[in-house]
Amino acid sequence: MSRSGGESPVSVRWNGGADGQLELLDQTRLPAAVEWIACRDVAAVIEAIRSLRVRGAPAIGIAGAYGVVVAAGEAIRAGLAPAPARAHVLLAAAELAEARPTAVNLRWAVERVLRVIEPPDARSTAASATDIAARLLDEAVAIHEEDRRLCAAIGRYGADILPEGDVLTHCNTGALATGGDGTALAVITTAWADGRRFQVWADETRPLFQGARLTAWELVQRGIPVTVLVDSAAGHLLATGRIGCCIVGADRVTANGDTANKIGTYGLAVLAAAHDVPFYVAAPSSTFDLAIIEGAEIPIEHRGAAEVTSPWGQAVAPEGAGAFNPAFDVTPARLIRGIVTERGVISPVTREQVARVLGAG
Repeated sequence: MSRSGGESPVSVRWNGGADGQLELLDQTRLPAAVEWIACRDVAAVIEAIRSLRVRGAPAIGIAGAYGVVVAAGEAIRAGLAPAPARAHVLLAAAELAEARPTAVNLRWAVERVLRVIEPPDARSTAASATDIAARLLDEAVAIHEEDRRLCAAIGRYGADILPEGDVLTHCNTGALATGGDGTALAVITTAWADGRRFQVWADETRPLFQGARLTAWELVQRGIPVTVLVDSAAGHLLATGRIGCCIVGADRVTANGDTANKIGTYGLAVLAAAHDVPFYVAAPSSTFDLAIIEGAEIPIEHRGAAEVTSPWGQAVAPEGAGAFNPAFDVTPARLIRGIVTERGVISPVTREQVARVLGAG
């Protein structure tokens, strides 16, 4: 991969026809190794989502959509008749949708692909497993292609409003997290392609270091200067005055603009406000959950203690110590200068503006 303006990496791909397989770039192995894993059964897809082999709300959604196709492939190989095949797909889809609770794109994508086989269409109820798989695959591919276009639009809208100065980001919001160039990272790479020059500062993003392992890796591949800092150094960096803005992604955005994102995002937003640095979120419309009014209603995933007490198998806390390990936190809309979507920028971030820009009013 080129280190000077090279193409963005790919993290999710489908190999073969309706009875093919989902292939995922194993992000737990980066940056030390670039390894792909093949998923030919639903259990493997769910394991990959839960273990963060694939991660980032849009990418999880795409993987979930292809996971439903994988379920249809299982039905084909089992020789199931139309009714049992459809029942198998629906059961597997329900399990896929619950694999990670906070990222709304997963359920959204699973439910979207299922619509192509829902009754009362007689064609749906009588379709063979092969027909079901083909129809599901067409829709999953459409979601994947749509995300590429959404990323490009988000990048363009965001680059047009990106302030002068260096950029501070948190977690990973690039090609590894989406089906295209990313969300927040697409804003950065689009601005860079436009000739803007700046330093990107990437919070390491504990406890799983997605900023250090993934964001820094992507930017190095693209030839964009990046410096990694420990999460707790963000306040000191903001106090230097060199940061023009912070920009992050999102796993779920409520009707009033409250935003769930990787743990540590809320703290960064508070620090940005304290130093009068604009704080932006970049997310596609599929990440909005307009059925939820405010952030307090968002379910927050809690992960295992070992990620905190023994990262990468290395004990950093004494045996017997507990761990508090929420995977996400919620940033209130009042701390967000604007939310960049493929439909435009939501600013100020209010329920009315969310509805206006998304066309949901």
